[in-house]
Order: sequence, then C-alpha cells, then structure tokens
Amino acid sequence: MSADLSVNQRFGTRAGLLLSALGIAVGTGNIWRFPRIAAQSGGDEGAGALILAWVIFLLLWSVPLIIAEYMIGRRHRFGVVGSFVKGIGKRFAWMGAFVAFVATAIGFFYAVIVGWAMYYFIQMLFFPLPATNTESLVIWEQFQSSHWPFVMHFLAIAAGGIAIWKGVRSIEKINKILIPTLIVIIFIAVIRAISLPGSGEGIAYLFRIEWSQLRTPDIWLQALTQNAWDTGAGWGLFLSYAAYMHVKHGTVKNAFITGFGNNIISLLMATMIFGTVFSVLQHGSGYADAEVLEVMRTSGPASTGLTFIWMPQLFSLMGAGGILAILFFLGLACAGFSSLMSMLELSTRALVDRGVSRKKAVLIIVAFVYLLGVPSAMSLNVLSNQDFVWGLGLMISGVFIAFFCIRYGLEKLKNDTELAPGDWPLGRWWNILIRYFVPAAGLILLLWWMWLSVTQFAPETWYNPLDPFSLMTVLLQWGVVITLFVLFNKKLGKLYG
Repeated sequence: MSADLSVNQRFGTRAGLLLSALGIAVGTGNIWRFPRIAAQSGGDEGAGALILAWVIFLLLWSVPLIIAEYMIGRRHRFGVVGSFVKGIGKRFAWMGAFVAFVATAIGFFYAVIVGWAMYYFIQMLFFPLPATNTESLVIWEQFQSSHWPFVMHFLAIAAGGIAIWKGVRSIEKINKILIPTLIVIIFIAVIRAISLPGSGEGIAYLFRIEWSQLRTPDIWLQALTQNAWDTGAGWGLFLSYAAYMHVKHGTVKNAFITGFGNNIISLLMATMIFGTVFSVLQHGSGYADAEVLEVMRTSGPASTGLTFIWMPQLFSLMGAGGILAILFFLGLACAGFSSLMSMLELSTRALVDRGVSRKKAVLIIVAFVYLLGVPSAMSLNVLSNQDFVWGLGLMISGVFIAFFCIRYGLEKLKNDTELAPGDWPLGRWWNILIRYFVPAAGLILLLWWMWLSVTQFAPETWYNPLDPFSLMTVLLQWGVVITLFVLFNKKLGKLYG
C-alpha cells in the first residue's frame, strides 16, 4: 500500500459522505440522458413503462450493488483493482481492472459533455437566447466547429484534477457546495416548468404506462443500462469513496438514500423537460403529440439536440426564460462535475494504491483522460459510440461486482463489515439478489440484446465494427480491453498484491 497520507483520510461527516455519494449518482445522466431515453423508449400513449422497469431495476439491481460497493470499499480500504486482488485473489485482478476501465472510459467522453455544459452556461449568461431553432442550431454548430470543445474539455478535467488534488477532504468540501446548489436549481426549474400552460400534457405522457411495452426486451435493456448510468451502481465509484468511510457510517441506509435520491432527481428533471417541451411546442406552437416526441427523440446525435439546441430556444419563448436557461446549464455543469470528480478519483486511487504519490497520480490521470477524450471532442459520432459501448459495459461491471461478493462469501462479507449504529440490518434478500438476480439479469439481457442486434436491430450491419451502434463494435472494444487485462493479469496481481 502507498504511504500517501490521503489514503488514510476519512469523510468528516455523514452528510459529507451522502452528498459526495449523491455527487456520484447525480450527473449528466439525470439531465442530459434520462429525458432522451424516456422519449425514445416511450410508446404512443406514454413513457411510463420505461419508468416502471427503471424503478424495478433500482430495487433489484442498483441498490444491492451500491450496498456491495460500500461494503467492499469499507472492508478493504483500497480502490477497485486493489480490492479485487486483496479480496478474492490475484488471478481476478483483470476483473477489477475492467470495472475501473469502464468507469474511466465513460469519463473520457463525460468530461466533453461537462465542457459543453460549462460553455453553454457562459453562453446563456452573457449572450441573448436564440429566438428560433435556426439561431440555436447556428450557436451549436459554431461551437462544435471551433476550438472551444477542446478548451472546455481540458478545463473540465483540469478543474476535476484540482478538486481531487488533496483527496477526500477537498472532494467532500466541494460536494457540500455543489449538490445543495444543484438541488435548489432543480426545484426552481421544476416549479417554473409545471406552472407553464399545457405542461401537464407532457408530464402526463411521461408517467402514463403503455402496458404492452413491458413485453418488449428493449424496454428492460434501456431501463437497466439507464439505471446503472443514473445511480453509478456497478461502476466501482461507490467502492472508491467507501474506502474513506468511517465505520460509524452505515452502508444499507446510505445506499437506499443514494439510490432513491438519485432517481427522484432524474424524475424531477424529466418532469421539467417534458413539461417545458410540451408547453412551448404543443401549447404555444401548435405541434401535435407525435411531432413533439419526434423533436425529443431525434434532435441530433448524442442527444445534443434536445439539451443544447432545443432547450435554449424554448427558454426564450417563456417568461423569465433567460434566468431559467442560466440555472439549467449551471445545474447541468454542477451535476456533471460532481460525477466527473468521482471518475477521476477512481482512476487516481488505482495508481495511489500501487505506490504512486497522489499529486503525480492526479497529473497522470488528467493527461490520460484528456487525451483519450479528444476523439469524442472532435466527433459526435465517436462520443455516441462510446456512450453506447461503455453504457452496455456497465452490465458486465455489475456482474463482476456481484461475482466478487459471491467469491468472497456473502455472509462473510456481511460479517466482516461491522454494522454501524442506527444502520439497517442486511437481510437474506440481498444475498438472493446478488447471488442470483444480478448475474442472471446482466447475462440474460446482454445475450438477449446480442440476439436482437443480429435479427432485428441491425441485421445488415451487426458484423461491421465501424458501424457505431453494431454488435461487433461493442464486442471488439470489450474484447480488446479484456484480452489486454487478462494478458497482464499476473503483473497486475503483483502490483496490487
């Protein structure tokens, strides 16, 4: 273990731990990704089927995995790779490395999106809102064709590096400011949205269940990947923060608070966006339901259209829209930054565990994440591909976390993790979900998706690795990463053993 003093730091208060955990969970996935997934997965009558499946996976997938990550991190006091080596043996180092890499790979393009949010916050603050969709599109295209995406990408990562420079103490202090600020912004935005004429139509569509949709596998696949995206379950992020938990900070109660708090924020942001879009486009501009949904589903690659092209224009058409636009993009930047910090910390802790000083580790990770994020800053198609590939990869990460618990021993892990005062006891339901449901759900849905990719989704391009949404591009990228980690497994085991 490294002699770096930051590894012995602890969260100062339970509130600081919870706010930092919410910082992991609440990110651009709640604001940038969830409303778009809800619109794309919605049927003619509503998007409630996705939300129902999404809540089911919160209880059956995300919360059990968050509990597992809290217990593993608090028990071993290492990052992801170190915990796998110390907990279940050197031959499984490649598994921990894959879990860590998936979160880091998401960080490559995630930092680009945080940079977009920072740029748009400045744009909304100092320049007039676009009056038409054409004006809004010009702002977006000029931004994308300039050097600003690279500059903002660097600034986002550099700010994240500064935030984690001194370890968990600085992370806790920053999240104590970011998360309450974000929650206040969200409530202001939601209150304004639901007061708009006609917003009730959008909100009703969001929650109305079209029961026949629950028979389609795509709904369940989207619900699981989105819930993993939403909560951060199975990423290894909670595990990394849990290494800094006090024994008095419980695992079960905190996991439920984190999971449900995150999903409530997702629903609030979807309520705000659906209410705003339906009000302005349907009530104000005479769009039919189908036309409104088409805007939400298809406006630009990487879901850029809805958030960065349509929303600024919609804000210009409502009272106090300028203030709301500033708050919206400030909230998006805060949410993204709090999650980006946890991704950088996960990678940094992996280096610190093998003896690298924290300052040197932070500099290495900042440079690494910036350089490998440049392709996503250059191309929206690359960004969309990486979102697709590593979003699905979260299912494998979740299965690997469950495997760790099974291999270590479910009862042994519970017994080795001292029950904190006031925490809820962990019943057999957790054993059942981790041992049976999580591995089965992850593997069945992955195989189901592969079959459908070949037979329905992309029967003519599934074998083309250059197609950004093909089965082969996923298998190729996963295969390269896993093969490299397996080949270097012995060396990884020695580094962390």
